[in-house]
Amino acid sequence: MSTNHTVSANAAKYLELEDQFGAHNYHPLPVVLEKGEGVFLYDVDGKRYYDFLSGYSAVNQGHCHPGIIKTLQEQAAKLTLTSRAFHNNLLGEYEAYITKYFGYEKVLPMNTGVEGGETAIKLARRWGYNVKGIPENKARIIFAEGNFWGRTLAAISSSTDPSSFKGFGPYMPGFGLVAYNDLAALENELKDTNVAAFMVEPIQGEAGVVLPDDGYLKGVRNLCTKYNVLFIADEIQTGLARTGKMLACDHEDVRPDILILGKALSGGTLPISAVLADDVIMMQIKPGEHGSTYGGNPLACAVAMKSLEVLKSEKMAENAEAMGKLLRTELEKLNSPLIKLVRGRGLLNAIVINHKDPEVSWELCLHLRDLGLLAKPTHGDKIRFAPPLIITADQIKEAVGMIAEALKRLS
Repeated sequence: MSTNHTVSANAAKYLELEDQFGAHNYHPLPVVLEKGEGVFLYDVDGKRYYDFLSGYSAVNQGHCHPGIIKTLQEQAAKLTLTSRAFHNNLLGEYEAYITKYFGYEKVLPMNTGVEGGETAIKLARRWGYNVKGIPENKARIIFAEGNFWGRTLAAISSSTDPSSFKGFGPYMPGFGLVAYNDLAALENELKDTNVAAFMVEPIQGEAGVVLPDDGYLKGVRNLCTKYNVLFIADEIQTGLARTGKMLACDHEDVRPDILILGKALSGGTLPISAVLADDVIMMQIKPGEHGSTYGGNPLACAVAMKSLEVLKSEKMAENAEAMGKLLRTELEKLNSPLIKLVRGRGLLNAIVINHKDPEVSWELCLHLRDLGLLAKPTHGDKIRFAPPLIITADQIKEAVGMIAEALKRLS
């Protein structure tokens, strides 16, 4: 097995700067990027790569989408931030646009995905006390095992991944865990009248693109309705056309009580997240009880509307559905002994590596980098393949050719 994956002297100087002056809380693939266009990224030496991670699905519309960048530039030259101490001319327009787009009565705009998760939990707790009648400080939120929604203290308190939570306690009280894709176990938890909400990713992304059984989401919806519990869908990674529908929940025609969006809401340009719910939930929070300096800033509002517009006008969900099927078919055709499993929906896909050495996935990604494709392992033996939703059939086939060659180099 070859391990001679060098970087240029030019790239090395950037890596050394990060190593010396930056916190060591990430383990990036050794490649230094300086330009993106469509499905491609370019490094500091001008080498081109297929992007098969898409900023963890933040760049669904492709790198530097011309329409999104034009909107960004025009608004940035006019007004970027007022804070919520004052009104601006775009916030109401954006709120009307996104609530109509997804069919909710209200939106609460935030910045990062993890802020969206925190917001949803605060809303659920307040609804639990004011509407469901849970005794004060007794509200519980249930999460699926294997979840990932960030690394704040609340997010890690709901995590089952030791690398996220170990050494950061004490943890947030009032959280419970239940097996993913297990409706019987969920029902057992929801019988507790102090449960305010169940928060779940329709497909678990960071866990390695883990899909539930058909009917699971419909079952979640039915159970939450039966026990008067809010269904919170974390669609930060699975939403916005990534899985072949605008939302992954749309595959089963279910409507969550609280919908969390982020990542591609900005087309990968700046942090934008949103929490959508109806009045009975959203209006439980009063002035001064939640907010963010940058939440709902005019630059974000303009960019988010354009990012949502191009998803529909360029039929990105339809392309994700078709290209995802092609990608999985082409990967399965490789018949590689190193691929234990190919799974996914739309253009959110993963392969599970069949090898006793846990470093093989990393080594495969280094070979892919050398060949001109960027991907990254998750949880050791899984590699996500999630290119921008504008990818073509010819590009899929060329990229799979690179994957085939990388697998050969490993064998």
